[in-house]
Amino acid sequence: MPWQRSRFHTFSLNAAVFMKFALTLPLTLLLAPLAALHAADVQKPNIIFIYADDWGWGDLGCHGSTWLKTPNLDRLASQGTDFQQFNVLNPVCSPSRTAVNTGMYPARFSVHQHFADPAQNHQRRMPDWLDPKAPSLPRFLKQAGYRTAHFGKWHLTNAQTEGAPKPEAYGYDEALVFNGGAGWESADLHATAANAVAFIKANKSQPFFINAWIHESHTPHVPTAESMEKWKHLDEQKQVYAAVVTDGDNAVGTILDALKAEGLEENTIVMFSSDNGPESTAAKRTGSNFDPDANVTGYDTFYSVGETGGLRGRKRSLFEGGVRVPFIVRWPGHTPAGAKNDTTVFTAVDLLPTLCAAANVSLPADYQSDGENLLAAFQGKTTARTRPLFWHWMGKAAEPDYWPRLAVREGDWKLMLTEDGKRVELHHLSRDRTETEDVSKDHPDIVARLSQMALEWKATLPAKPNPECLSQQTLPAKPAQAKLGAKSSKVTPEVRAKAFTRWDTNQDDILTLEEYQTGLKGQSDLEARYKNFDQNGDGKLTRAEFIGK
Repeated sequence: MPWQRSRFHTFSLNAAVFMKFALTLPLTLLLAPLAALHAADVQKPNIIFIYADDWGWGDLGCHGSTWLKTPNLDRLASQGTDFQQFNVLNPVCSPSRTAVNTGMYPARFSVHQHFADPAQNHQRRMPDWLDPKAPSLPRFLKQAGYRTAHFGKWHLTNAQTEGAPKPEAYGYDEALVFNGGAGWESADLHATAANAVAFIKANKSQPFFINAWIHESHTPHVPTAESMEKWKHLDEQKQVYAAVVTDGDNAVGTILDALKAEGLEENTIVMFSSDNGPESTAAKRTGSNFDPDANVTGYDTFYSVGETGGLRGRKRSLFEGGVRVPFIVRWPGHTPAGAKNDTTVFTAVDLLPTLCAAANVSLPADYQSDGENLLAAFQGKTTARTRPLFWHWMGKAAEPDYWPRLAVREGDWKLMLTEDGKRVELHHLSRDRTETEDVSKDHPDIVARLSQMALEWKATLPAKPNPECLSQQTLPAKPAQAKLGAKSSKVTPEVRAKAFTRWDTNQDDILTLEEYQTGLKGQSDLEARYKNFDQNGDGKLTRAEFIGK
């Protein structure tokens, strides 16, 4: 083409002139542009996201806890910015993590609750794993030259699920996980920080991205002996919880110390958050708690005494105590140190576009994020989110804090709704952080507008999961499940344990009569059979009572 020849001819003339001129210049000046390009590439920030589990907003010393000590998180906050209006997009783990990974509402992928065994997933109209074709933060970063790794909890599938894609399908170069798929090698839940440190040392000469998703403070609580000894002066209930918080805080410190030792802390974005609010506290001890996904046994939910910092609700609630969580960001030279941002509404779906912007990574033209690029907030600028936020919850429904199935937030207004929108509560969060004052009757116009927005958004969600994300493993036949309703020598403890996990929908390690009846829907004499299992007659069926060992 003529323009190609003309361009090449011009380049040839310019090149000749440049070479003649170059002979008169010092070598250092000639190499300067190349050095600048190399420096620009080296200065892509490393990114580490430390994601805790069930860690409440109030479970930090810098958030005002009077009995929990978190010196490493407090150090992180003193060196960075504490975003105090950060929300996850679901009050339990799997969908919350889906939002982080994709930058999209988890309900768009039919991920409404935690990934359980296939039978329970299908009952909930859920897939058995996150679609590996979904947009993926690690994949976007990997394509831009980052080395990527995931260490710690996975739970984008379930340990009882066969055929689930492994982390590399989502864009990770390396991974050592627990709560993975059936047959996966399970990592030590206490080794998350050590694995992250090894990856940092091996990849310090190039930009890297690490998910360090720690176990604390999820049940079963498995505190180290050292942390238990440190808190032996507390009562047993608080001792266990303080010990696991200390273990989680120590993991943060281990990663921070490694960055400093390798000379990387100035060019690394470190973030800490939690996947939802704190777990509910059981009224009494129910014995040891076994987690088949992580293959560990530890203390049960009686010891889950985490704090919301005065926020209403806890894990599984769409009120702020279930979805507002800690979010601390340290990025020296970019993010203000020792600052508190209590105005920017930052969310899990904003992380993907914001981090890609920080890394100067262009997003695909066809990618439609539910999040916003809030890099300006990282940089200490006054920033307001412009889009509304939506939540859809299909799990626990109980009074007084677990009844909402939908929620929408626009600015400072947050509306809570039932599935059909007939029951609502309206709160103005800047004036009513604890959501104790329902002002829906005072603002019918706002209620009407936000209700319409929420219901129209819900109508855009898929009615069923992508069939490509369903396990092909053979599910238990209904007659076999029916046998679990009564004590029978033909039913093994292992089968009974799987049934217990499937029916225990709120994961409190107690099987209520309602949960038992739902699990064995349609069978006869269920109340009598339930009482037969309930050996101490307290109206609650523990795992030990049901499994019989």
